[in-house]
Amino acid sequence: MDDKYFLKKAYEQAKKSYDEGGIPIGSVIVNNGEIIGAGHNQRIQKGSPILHGEMDAFENAGRVKASVYKNSVLYTTLSPCPMCSGTILLYGIKKVVIGENKNFLGSEELLKKNGVEVLVLDDKNCIFLMEKFIKEKPEIWNEDIGV
Repeated sequence: MDDKYFLKKAYEQAKKSYDEGGIPIGSVIVNNGEIIGAGHNQRIQKGSPILHGEMDAFENAGRVKASVYKNSVLYTTLSPCPMCSGTILLYGIKKVVIGENKNFLGSEELLKKNGVEVLVLDDKNCIFLMEKFIKEKPEIWNEDIGV
């Protein structure tokens, strides 16, 4: 299993959100080759101001020791926003694999400045799904990114 495999799992979460009428961003947290937390953006579905894909993955991972997070990789379909990047830093995740940053460039520089390895895969499925959503529901997308 490699980065593309786990990004595909994050994409499946993004697609799930899209199919539910939500914002198509998905994430998985992987420790020692196993997914310990998977999630998708549920701001629309649950009326939450903070339930981004990465935050949902952390929530679903539950309470784990800091040492587990420090040895984990976070996969996300879209470049993480400042809130999600802050959570990544708080829990000491050392590597983040991003599906795409064409539709939104989050806080990648903040992650890098704090020693996080950032890998952007420019995945065409991630790019297409987000482009499609932004065209279909620009007002929801603008709300999600705080515009």
